[in-house]
Amino acid sequence: MASSLLAPWSIPLESQQSQSSDDIENEPPLMKRANPPNFDATAFRDALSQFATGVTVITTRAESGQLIGITASSFNSVSLNPPLVLWSLATKSASMPVFQANSHYVVNVLAATQVDLCKRFATVKGDRFAGVSHAAGDTGMPVLDGALAWFECHNRSRYQEGDHVIFVGQVERCGVHENAAEIAPLVFQAGHFHTVGSL
Repeated sequence: MASSLLAPWSIPLESQQSQSSDDIENEPPLMKRANPPNFDATAFRDALSQFATGVTVITTRAESGQLIGITASSFNSVSLNPPLVLWSLATKSASMPVFQANSHYVVNVLAATQVDLCKRFATVKGDRFAGVSHAAGDTGMPVLDGALAWFECHNRSRYQEGDHVIFVGQVERCGVHENAAEIAPLVFQAGHFHTVGSL
């Protein structure tokens, strides 16, 4: 059974040579392109919404000094060494030029008590930081007070896929709320806010 887990270049030459032409002909063809979806956008969004996620606010500071922040649930870890995380932003977002150009940003992981912050950074058209308590990180990027955790990132790389850009950040500094063990995280699932409990 172990040999079936080996990469092709790990299989002894004799084993490769023993494969008959019939075996080769019967192998399924490689898929070069995806098949068209058998669903519409509404069905896709509904299926995606069943996946429960945490909620973050991504913050940065424009060259003019203006503070920018957006709500994102697309946050995920990528690598421990080097420490990498990712998130995505719609290409049509008004904040895209700033996030594309800036060298750093902060991923703020929201607590269950911060639903209002989540909604504010998702919907407010004006100054989203008005009245919002925050502190500057080592790079000058805003870290939101009360965040369950935060990751101060170098804007390492960006990849456009479909109607979004995937941002990969290299974490330079991170932190956890001093009372994190007693604070519930904010969770979004099926269009509603939730939190979690032990099973």
